[in-house]
Amino acid sequence: MDTYSGLNEKQTEAVLQTEGPVLILAGAGSGKTRVLTHRVAYLIEEKQVNPWNILAITFTNKAAGEMRERVDRIVGAGGASVWVSTFHSACVRFLRRFIDRLGYETNFTIYDGDDQKSLMKDICKRMQLDPKIYKERALLAAISSAKDELIGPEAYARINMGDFKKEKISRVYEEYQAQLKKSNALDFDDLIMKTVELFQTCPDVLEHFQERFRYLMVDEYQDTNTAQFHLVRLLAEKYRNLCVVGDDDQSIYKFRGANIGNILGFEKVFPDATVIRLEQNYRSTQSILSAANEVIKNNAGRKKKTLWTENEKGEPVHFRQFLTGFEEAEYIVGDISKKAGAGQCNYGDCAILYRTNAQSRLFEEKLLMGNIPYKLVGGVNFYARKEIKDLLSYLKTVDNARDDLAVSRIINVPKRGIGATTIGRVQTFAAAEGIGFYEALKRAEEIPSLGRGALKIQPFVTFIQTLRSQTEYLTVAQLLKEIIEQTGYVKELEAEGTDEAKARIENIDELISKAVSYDESTEEPLLSEFLEEVALVADIDTVDDEQDRVLLMTLHSAKGLEFSQVYLAGMEDGIFPSYMTMMSDDSDALEEERRLCYVGITRAMKDLTLTCAQQRMIRGETQYNKVSRFIREIPRELVDLGKNPLSPSKKPSPARTALNQLKRDFHAKAFQQPKQFAVKMNQPLTYKEGDQVRHRKFGTGKVLAIVSGGKDYEVTVDFEKAGVKKMFAGFAKLEKV
Repeated sequence: MDTYSGLNEKQTEAVLQTEGPVLILAGAGSGKTRVLTHRVAYLIEEKQVNPWNILAITFTNKAAGEMRERVDRIVGAGGASVWVSTFHSACVRFLRRFIDRLGYETNFTIYDGDDQKSLMKDICKRMQLDPKIYKERALLAAISSAKDELIGPEAYARINMGDFKKEKISRVYEEYQAQLKKSNALDFDDLIMKTVELFQTCPDVLEHFQERFRYLMVDEYQDTNTAQFHLVRLLAEKYRNLCVVGDDDQSIYKFRGANIGNILGFEKVFPDATVIRLEQNYRSTQSILSAANEVIKNNAGRKKKTLWTENEKGEPVHFRQFLTGFEEAEYIVGDISKKAGAGQCNYGDCAILYRTNAQSRLFEEKLLMGNIPYKLVGGVNFYARKEIKDLLSYLKTVDNARDDLAVSRIINVPKRGIGATTIGRVQTFAAAEGIGFYEALKRAEEIPSLGRGALKIQPFVTFIQTLRSQTEYLTVAQLLKEIIEQTGYVKELEAEGTDEAKARIENIDELISKAVSYDESTEEPLLSEFLEEVALVADIDTVDDEQDRVLLMTLHSAKGLEFSQVYLAGMEDGIFPSYMTMMSDDSDALEEERRLCYVGITRAMKDLTLTCAQQRMIRGETQYNKVSRFIREIPRELVDLGKNPLSPSKKPSPARTALNQLKRDFHAKAFQQPKQFAVKMNQPLTYKEGDQVRHRKFGTGKVLAIVSGGKDYEVTVDFEKAGVKKMFAGFAKLEKV
């Protein structure tokens, strides 16, 4: 038992509780990965469980890789047989063996987001849908939500019978699935949904995997959706040795379909479950944890737990309020530069976190001006870049010629003189014959309307067929190099000679490196396996821990990471929590935003700085926002205010605001109000300074100031939810409450 001597009491309890359903409520930084890996070791070494009877599931490749390394380190040689996988990777492996039971071929393609958009665009065009009413992204979101709940096209149509718009969506959903099947392709949601369908319709397949995985562990359980819950439940149904680890306080992916009810209601599904709370934090100082506890305790929908640590108390949480977003960015970048220059930290120890991607621009500009290296997490995914998608589409066509999207993408890349008209005629022939696009290309000479166009298609088909015949003895890297050489793809970019072309060549070199790395790490390299691996890569998996760069990312991207120095920017009502959340009647939405704040705070190990601006440019308009309610939930004794008083009501000095010129123009009567809206100055307003008023969009608020401008009144109102707004009385139509 020496292996387990470093565990605390609750961690040890979680490791030793191996039989039956177990819920481990693991607070942020409480060592849950350590518990899971030691649990695997205990099952193998002490309980004599065969390693291949253990399945450990997590959400990201990065997390799975870390767990894999730790298992191998603790268990040694025997650990290699333990399945450590993401949900999607595990399902791909299940489906590669048995998806033929559902009418698919086992060499199916996995469609990424861009592939889905291309397919949906084509469907909308063929169904002649009005793009103003039926937007591709909204249609895909509706289909994804349905799949998360295991609702297929037929069930979706049944549920939404009588709703004209949703009935139309159900027809789109049906066509979308038909096209995927025709291309022998699955999207990410299908990977889970089709696995559940396979288990439900093929009891022998389910029993096979139940026998194989007698001990099941699921990490980040609070992030599971309904489909993933059913997948886990089915696998664990026979032996019931299911251990789920999660933190309801870190459930922040509702927009992706995550169902917090899975973790909150675990004991209802498994009444005999053992519940163990891990509350000792090994990451942060007590000051940071106290702030996190004070914020999250305001949520009603949670399982009570309080983080504590044996670490030092540390510095209080720093709060800084600035006049503008520019000053906020200037301060944060300056503080990082100062600390790095003084040797207090490296750039890689620092992270700037924010609510939305749009907030990154100011920080990027300031970091560039300061010559500070940084990495933006959540930008364009490497595998979504044009040159990478082109070359991957060649590989997909070689591996699975039924993937119409991949074939269509490269038929004229590089240019072969095969235009849209020719492609359209081939697609028409394919539809008439009930065959795939590539099969139609192979029969191009049978299409009378093509004429000489068939001669241009033949070399492409010959090239693909030649490559397909070489897959048995060429590695993935060799195949990729052959495609690059034969198509002249890189030569064309070299001929361009631009900086953009050079960057694209560098990306292609990186793809070749990835292929070589894959070939070297695999005993039997398979093209389908390589394509599957790159298809399952997430943005956060590209974060390189070795690079000394400041990381910029949204709070959602930061989950699972930790940094010595964290700057949480834009802490204002209307930004975080978002304006939409504050205006919503859904209390669950605000609770999710608060959980997101909790996640942000608990990323910090030693130093946490919270910042906000009194005025900020949003969509070209200057907005005045209150200090975020989440900051106001932190007790004053935990906060260092520096030189900036914590004063939500303080407004910027008129002498320093960007509204000066506008005010002068206003008083000079330059603004001519339309007659139908203008308030005549001889008609007194029904409210005065200090009154409570209601606005049809912003809700209720207090009138701070009323200024006469000749043609109309300028009214300043501090709204309860929307913050301070300046408006003309004629447009505002405020009503006294």
